[in-house]
Amino acid sequence: MSRRIAQKLTEQTGNTFFVENKAGASGTIGIAQVARATPDGTTLLANDGSYTMLPYVFKTLAWDHANDFVPITTTSVSPAVLAAGPNTRFDTVAELVRYARAHPGEVTYGTGGVGSSLHFACEQFAQAAGIQLRHIPFKGAGEAVAAVAAGTVDIVMGGPSSALTLVQAGKLRALAVSGAHRLDVLPKVPTFGESGIDYQMRYWTGLAAPRGTPPEIVAFLQKQVAKAMEGEDVRAYYASIGAEVGGMPSAEFATFMRNEVGRWKSVAANANIQPE
Repeated sequence: MSRRIAQKLTEQTGNTFFVENKAGASGTIGIAQVARATPDGTTLLANDGSYTMLPYVFKTLAWDHANDFVPITTTSVSPAVLAAGPNTRFDTVAELVRYARAHPGEVTYGTGGVGSSLHFACEQFAQAAGIQLRHIPFKGAGEAVAAVAAGTVDIVMGGPSSALTLVQAGKLRALAVSGAHRLDVLPKVPTFGESGIDYQMRYWTGLAAPRGTPPEIVAFLQKQVAKAMEGEDVRAYYASIGAEVGGMPSAEFATFMRNEVGRWKSVAANANIQPE
C-alpha cells in the first residue's frame, strides 16, 4: 500500500516519493530514524496499528512515542478476519466460543510473536468473548497463518489481505470479520456482531511526519493522499483485498491514534503482556 501511495504522490506532486525499508526490532529502528530526520516533509513514516502497541512491548523507546510524530493521515483501514484451519472442529464463532469456554486454554492461536499486532488482536478477541486461549508465537505472521492452514494451530486473526487468498483456496476457513458490515470479497462470512461478539478490531496504515514539520506541509500531504484515494485504480485495488481507502483529516487521525493507545493498554494489562 505504501508503494502505491508513493507512486500516486509522485504523479500528483511532481516530486519523487519512494519507500525505504528499515527492518528490525518490530520496526523501531526505522521509526527512530524518521523521528531524528529534518522536519521538512521530505522524510515520512509509513506506520500501522502496531505503532500504538509499542509502549506495551518495549520498556524504553529511542523517541518520545506520544510527541515525536505528527499524524498526517490514514492510508488504509481493514477489518480483522478470524480464520481457522480447513479441518478444524469449529465452523462458527459460536462453536469456537462454546468449546473454548468448556476447555479453557486448549484452543490455540498463532501470531508473529509476543507483542505483535496479531497477539494483541487475538487477546482482545478472547477478552471480548470471555474465553481463555493459548498463544503459539512464531517468527512472523506468515508462519502463523501457515501453521493454521496446516492444522497444527487452531485459529489466527489477521487482515483480509493476508488471509483472503488462503480462504478462497479453501486452505483457511473464515469464521467472522470485524466492522459493521460483511466484506464484498467474503460475502458469506458473518461479522462478529452477527456472531454475538462485540469485537471492533481494525487494522490501519498511515503516514506521519517528524515533530516540528510545518502545518502547511502536513495539510498539503493529507490533501494529496485524500486525492490519491479518489483514483479508480486505488479503490479497485483496496476493494480486491477487503480494505477501505484512507485520507482521514490529520486532527482526527491524531485523536484516533491516542484512543488506540489507550485501548491497547487495557488489552495488554488484562492479557499480562509485559514490555521488555
